[in-house]
Formats: sequence, C-alpha cells, structure tokens
Amino acid sequence: MIEVPCIIFAGGKSSRMKEDKSLLSFGGFNTLAEFKFSRLSKIFKNVYISCKDKSKFNFEADFIEETDTIYAPTAGFVAAFEKLTCESFFVISVDSPFIGKEEIEKIIHADTPNIDAAIAKTANGAQPMCGIYHRSTEKKFSSMLKENNHRLGYLLKSSNTIYVEFEDEKPFLNLNHPHEYQEALKLICIK
Repeated sequence: MIEVPCIIFAGGKSSRMKEDKSLLSFGGFNTLAEFKFSRLSKIFKNVYISCKDKSKFNFEADFIEETDTIYAPTAGFVAAFEKLTCESFFVISVDSPFIGKEEIEKIIHADTPNIDAAIAKTANGAQPMCGIYHRSTEKKFSSMLKENNHRLGYLLKSSNTIYVEFEDEKPFLNLNHPHEYQEALKLICIK
C-alpha cells in the first residue's frame, strides 16, 4: 500500500456534463465517486474525497469539505493543506476512472522530496489533476485562491515541477461531457 495520502477531487460544478459527475453510476457502483474510492483504497493506505458537501454521498469515506464557495481545484487544495499534516499528497479527479495502479506507481517513483510537484503528462499535455503536490505549494495555492486565479498550469510553471511522461492516452480519459461518460461505460464493460 502506498503511504502517500490520496485525495479524490469531487467538488466541481460538472457544468459540461449537466449533472454532478461524482454521482453518476459507474462500474457496478452507485456513484463514480464510490467506484474511485473503492479502486484507490486498494492502492493507497489513506484515501480522502474533497467535495463541497459530503452529505451527497451515501457511502463511508474520509471527506475533506471545501469551505470556499469557488468551484475550482484551488479551493480543494487549500482545504486539503489545512486538514492534512503530511508533506505531500497524490491528487486525482473523480472523472478519470481509468487511471490505475501502474500510472500511479510511475508517478510515485518519479517523485523526490526536493520538488514541488510530480505530474502526469501525455501527448495532449500536462494532467494537473493526476500527480503529487508538496506542501511547498501551499502558499501559492492560498494566494491563487485569494486572487481568483485557478489555473493549475500557472502554478506548475512557476514551481519546481517534474512531468512524468505517458505514451498511452487511454487511462487519462476524462469524463467531461455526456458522450465521454457513455464511452467510458462501454469501456468498463470490456475491462
């Protein structure tokens, strides 16, 4: 089991999906959030779910509730740094159901204590919601939240970030639109 804590980010607006992505049924589970939590709990010793309101979930988990009203990952990062005492944590978005142990371990092995972040990267670019963030980024996240700057790419470019290259795009399929969710449902049946 991986000792670094894992945080599933499930506090977004899901505006492109037109319904809360984290509550979509998936892989035999009532919700995508529960699917991700179950899958990642077999890989990480501690898994948390970052969200605006934990009462929307009907399963047991450790939740980090975001108190800020902004719907952006920066609010989740600030809440995570406030709640957890660890030096670093692994983040993953709720809407990327196919990122698995192989991809996670590759990022974990690339991480070193003297960097700010270790982030997955594919031919489509950086995947800022799949990687390790160190406490050295905490002040930047707080400043960004105050300044209403929620571009994770900005933080990564202005930090000591290493990118972990992946050739296969498939694990990084992101469920932003209804057609992507339908595609993922077909793929999960194949696996």
